[in-house]
Amino acid sequence: MKIFIKNMVCNRCIAAVEKIFSEADIRLHSVTLGQVSTDDLISDEKMSALEKKLVETGFERIRDSAHQLVDKIKNIIIVKVSELDIEEDFLLSEFLSAEIHKDYSALSKTFSQNENITLEQFFILQKIEKVKELLLYNEFTLTEIAGKLGYKSVQHLSSQFRNITGFTPTEFKKLKDHQRKPLDSL
Repeated sequence: MKIFIKNMVCNRCIAAVEKIFSEADIRLHSVTLGQVSTDDLISDEKMSALEKKLVETGFERIRDSAHQLVDKIKNIIIVKVSELDIEEDFLLSEFLSAEIHKDYSALSKTFSQNENITLEQFFILQKIEKVKELLLYNEFTLTEIAGKLGYKSVQHLSSQFRNITGFTPTEFKKLKDHQRKPLDSL
């Protein structure tokens, strides 16, 4: 049985979901970002208890195919941004079409209808949150960050950063409250 779960964005999420299913005595076949495969069928009563526990932990079961697709797209984008390996000539449309094996216009339409934001805007927001994180860690220069996230220049990154946050990257680093957002709330 496959169960789709919203807000699974990292390995800690996978561990948390595995624990929830283990505590419910449900044998798992596999757990990946956004999806759990079980070896057993789950009764309605047990499923209801599972859904409640998932919600308490910040997750949510996804029932319809459109929301499953949107969650899959989000997870793919989050992982891509976290890898810090986006080429300057990276095309989100080609990447998502190849990953999901669907026409980009259909993916974009489904995403926009369900999230009230375009795929490109979501991708940019993910990159900006990653920039915030990297600025706080002080591991990389702004030039290195721009290169790792596919920006054509530091100026392009800075301009986009300012448009989204209202601050330049330098101003952001000086703030006491860094206003970072959880990835699953973007």
